[in-house]
Amino acid sequence: MTREINAKELVLGIVNVIDENKAWLSEIDGAVGDGDHGINMAKGLSMVRADLNRQPDDLGSLLSYMGMTLLTHIGGAMGPIYGTFFMKMGKAVQGKKELEIADVSNMLTGALEGVVGRGGAEVGDKTLVDTLSAAKGAFEKAAKSGKDLGESIDEMMAAAKRGMESTKDMVAKKGRSSRLGERSKGTIDAGAASCYLILTSMGESITQYL
Repeated sequence: MTREINAKELVLGIVNVIDENKAWLSEIDGAVGDGDHGINMAKGLSMVRADLNRQPDDLGSLLSYMGMTLLTHIGGAMGPIYGTFFMKMGKAVQGKKELEIADVSNMLTGALEGVVGRGGAEVGDKTLVDTLSAAKGAFEKAAKSGKDLGESIDEMMAAAKRGMESTKDMVAKKGRSSRLGERSKGTIDAGAASCYLILTSMGESITQYL
């Protein structure tokens, strides 16, 4: 179990990592899509930063608030998808101040089920599901093998990176890039990349409180 988590610091970590990588995210998105993924994500999350001091300190409430902000203010498919991602995570830890292995597992499960339910993507479709599913699977495998929370998070982050990188050789089957067919190969999916950044930021934040 963690010590009490500073939820606002955790959320700010996510906001900052997307802002720091917005140019890269938009660059890789531009290879197969509109080229605005990083810009749009950073714009939505900047609204979270601006309003953060007026929000409660509860992690579940903050994640849900972040999801609602993205759902409301980001256009295209990614607003509803990431909005659902964070709202489902928030619901899984509503009222929690310290996190156990089961809580992190529930966050990942809720996010994955929400994203799949919202967008219909599966593993292999070249989306953020490839990152999120790999991360969830590795975390649960590590936890079941007896590894502690920190070790399980390390496995989650490593798997998230592998999941992101695996999209480079995939043909897109969802979203605007799916229209390119075989030409969508050769670049990492921007959603898979932003998911990797988000999960890594969250994992690093949580391990600070172990």
